[in-house]
Parts: sequence; structure tokens; C-alpha cells
Amino acid sequence: MTDDRGTIDYKNEIYRKGIHMVSLSIPTVYYFITKELALYILIPMMIFSLTVDYGRYFSETMAKLVQKVFGFLMRKHEWDSKKKNLNGATYVLISAVFVVIVFPKVFVITAFAVLIIGDVAAALIGRRYGKTKFLFKSLQGTLAFFVFSCIVVLATPKVEGSLTEYLIGFAAVAVGAIAENVSGTWADDNFTIPVTICVTMWILYIIFLPQLPLILPNVPN
Repeated sequence: MTDDRGTIDYKNEIYRKGIHMVSLSIPTVYYFITKELALYILIPMMIFSLTVDYGRYFSETMAKLVQKVFGFLMRKHEWDSKKKNLNGATYVLISAVFVVIVFPKVFVITAFAVLIIGDVAAALIGRRYGKTKFLFKSLQGTLAFFVFSCIVVLATPKVEGSLTEYLIGFAAVAVGAIAENVSGTWADDNFTIPVTICVTMWILYIIFLPQLPLILPNVPN
């Protein structure tokens, strides 16, 4: 997979990222509900999205419908009939289900909020101001991802709110920024970003806060 953000114009990129922002509802709602209820909601949504996404490769009628409604928002690689690539929205739901199943809520809320805010910042700032090449994308886009993601770390809930927890969050989103930069070359960043951040946080919590229970206080878990 290559980075083909340029295959839709900047105006449509803004529309695409505006829709992407709706996905902030996932970590927001998850904060208030149990893991079981979250999966009860997310899994049917994921199955429906997968059905439509793959179905368009086998049904001309469905392909025309998706093209008519969402075509202007979709990138070139998302129409590859040979590889049968999924679109970004489907990957968001797949990654949501995966991280909710695998990782503690305290990690998921931060990682998924970073996915939305950081990715939007990287795409819009990187496309408009990205002049300096850094790895596979632009330095400006990657820095935008990191800066806005650090704001997310400051805003999202912590177990105890210690300085160490915030430093772990900053370190994790730095790794996530690199994942966002390089993942377009081999995987969809809607999956790699939250998984990378969750894994990094888990490792750092084990190293630096091994006795801390990974449970958010006073919320359903």
C-alpha cells in the first residue's frame, strides 16, 4: 500500500477527515460503558462495514451505490479490485474491536482519540504545509501528529494521574507518530496507530509502573 492521500483533492480531504472526527464517539462512549457493551455495539457495525466493503467488489449494484455516496472521499487504493482493499472507515471499526478486546480501557481511550485527532492533524497540515521529507511522508505532518496527540494525552483519563503516566503517554504517541508516517507503505494507519500506541503504553507501564492496576477508577470496566 502506498501513501495516496493526494488522490483526492484538499477540499475532499477536509470532508473525509470531518467524517473521521465522528469516530471520536468511540473512545468517548467507551469511557462510560463496559467492555462487553462496547463490543456488543462495535462488532455488528464492523460486520456490516466489512460486508458492504467487500460486497462492492462482487456486486456491481453495491459498487455503484458506494461510488455514488462515498466515491469522492475514497482514495485510489481503496478501489483496487485486484487487492480488494478495505476503506479507512472499515479499518477504524476493525481496529476498535481489536483494541477493545485486547487492551485495557485506559490505553484504548487514549490510543483511539490519538488516532482521530493526530491523524486528522497529520493529514491536513502535512498536505498543506508538508515541504520537508521525513521517512515516507513529511516532517511537518509527523510533527503535527505528535503535537496534537500530546494534547490528547493531557486530556484523556489516567489511572492515578502521575507524571510518569503522562510521560508514558508522550512516549507512546511519539511511537504512534512514526507508525502513522510509515504505515501507509505496508498497512492501514487506522489499525497500526492505535495498536502501536497501546502496545507501547503496555510495555512502558510494565517497566515503570509495574504495580499499578490498569483500571480506570469510578468508570465501568
